[in-house]
Amino acid sequence: MENQDRDSGDVIPVVIIGNGPSGICLSYLLSGHRPYVSPDASHPNLLLQTKLREQSHLSVLEQDLEYLCEGVEGRSSNPVAVLFDSLLLPDSDFGLEHSSPLSWRHEPERGIPHLVLGRGPPGGAWHAMEGSMLTLSLANWMELPGLKLKDWLREKRRNVRNDRATPAEIASYYQHYVSQKSLEQNFACGTTVTAVTRVHGDGAPPCWRVTGVQRREGEELGDGSAVSEEIPFSVLAGNVVLATGTHDIPARLGVEGESLPYVCHSFWELEAAISRGELDQSSEPVLVVGAGLTAADAVLATRHLSAPVYHAFRRSVTDPALIFNQLPKLLYPEYHKVHQMMTQQQHGSPSATSPSSSYPNYLSFPKHRVVKFLPNQKCVLESDSGQKTVIQVSKALVLIGSHPNLSFLPDHGRSLGVCAGDAISCRRNPIDVDPFTSRVQEAPGMYAMGPLVGENFVRFLKGGALAIVSDLLKRQKLREEDDVWVAEETGWSLKG
Repeated sequence: MENQDRDSGDVIPVVIIGNGPSGICLSYLLSGHRPYVSPDASHPNLLLQTKLREQSHLSVLEQDLEYLCEGVEGRSSNPVAVLFDSLLLPDSDFGLEHSSPLSWRHEPERGIPHLVLGRGPPGGAWHAMEGSMLTLSLANWMELPGLKLKDWLREKRRNVRNDRATPAEIASYYQHYVSQKSLEQNFACGTTVTAVTRVHGDGAPPCWRVTGVQRREGEELGDGSAVSEEIPFSVLAGNVVLATGTHDIPARLGVEGESLPYVCHSFWELEAAISRGELDQSSEPVLVVGAGLTAADAVLATRHLSAPVYHAFRRSVTDPALIFNQLPKLLYPEYHKVHQMMTQQQHGSPSATSPSSSYPNYLSFPKHRVVKFLPNQKCVLESDSGQKTVIQVSKALVLIGSHPNLSFLPDHGRSLGVCAGDAISCRRNPIDVDPFTSRVQEAPGMYAMGPLVGENFVRFLKGGALAIVSDLLKRQKLREEDDVWVAEETGWSLKG
C-alpha cells in the first residue's frame, strides 16, 4: 500500500476497517457483484414476492430497501438484515432449503473503488478461534453470497457433521472466498489502523484520513525466520466503514487480583497451558467464569483432559436469557451436555457430591460472582445471598465476553454509541446507525456494520453490506444528477 497524502488529491471512495466476513461481503458488493431477482424465481413470502417483481429490471441495491423490508420478519432487529437473509436463505429458520430468488451478476464497471484493511489474513477473528469446536451457526448461515459453504466443505471432507463447521474451516472458507472472487487487490493485510480523522479545507469535499502501520516481512535470516518491519501509511477516504468486530479486548471483572499470573482472559491461554502439559486429572481445578459459549468450550476442553472444573456464573441455570436455554438440544448436543452439568452438579446440592454422579470432577456455582483472586491461587466467590466460598484452583479463566478496539477513534468512539459517552459494546451500547443505510448518526461519511451495531451472526451482518452499498449508490446518483444540473445551468458540458 503506497503512502498517499492530501497533496496528491487521491481519495479512495471507501476504506473498510476490518477484513472479517463483514468487510469481505462488503468488498464483494462494492466490486460490482449485484443481486437481481430471477424472472422465474418465487419467494415463500407472497407480499415480498409481489414487491420484488415490481422493479425486477433493477438490482436489489437500486430498489427502495425500506419498502421491501415492510412485512418481512426474522431473528434480527435490523430490517435490512432480515430482508437480505430472507432473500439469500428463504425460510431457513424453519429448516427449509427454499432456493434463493436472487441471481448474481458481475458488473465490474459499476463497482466502487475501495480498500479493506485488516491485521491478519482475510477472515478476521475466525483465524484466531479454536479450530476443533463446532460453530454455533448452521453452515449455510455462515456462507457469503456466490459460494455455497456446504459445497466447499464437501470438497474438504466427506461428511458435513451436524450441518455445522469448525472455526478453522470457516476461516479457510473466507480466505478462499476472497481469492476465488478475485478480491485480493482490494485487501491490505497486516495493517493496524492508529487514527481516523476528519479532513476539511482547500475547497474540496470533506473526507477522512486513515493512518496506521503495515507489517511487511523483510530479509530472511539464516535460521529461516524473517525480519518484519512496520511501515507507516496514510490514505484519504471519501467514506469509512467500521467493520472491526468485537473480539479485540477481553472483558474483565474488575476485581482484586485479576492481573495475577494464573488468571487468564482468553480461550487461547487455556489452549497454551494444555499444549504445555500443565493440566491433567491430578491438577487443582480450573475455574471457568462465565456462562456463554466460549466458557462452555473451555469446560469441554478441560474435561477432555479429565482435569477438574469449577464453573461460576451470575445467572440461574433456568434463566431464559442463558444461551443454553435457547439452543435446540439435537443440533447442539455438546452445549446441552454442559447445561446438564451446570444443572445437575450445583454447589451445595446432594447430587454434586454423590458417588454415582454422571459428571465427576465438575462443580457449578450458579448465581455466584468472583470477589477476588488471591496470590496463593485461591479465589473468593460470593453467592447472591452473600455467602462466600473460597476455592483452590490451578488456573482461572475469565470468559465473559469482549469489547471492540476503537482506539483509532477520538475517545474510543464513545460519542458514536446509542448511549453517547458510554463505551461501545455489542450487547449493551452498539454504534448508533440508521437501520436502512448503516450510516453512523453522528459522523457524516462513516458507516458501521457487524457486531459493532449488534449483529453477532454472519447471516445477519450481510444486511449491513447491502444497506451500505445501496446508500453509496444512491448518493453517487444524486451527485451525478447535481453535476448534470450545474452543467445545464452554467452551459458547460460534462463531456468536455
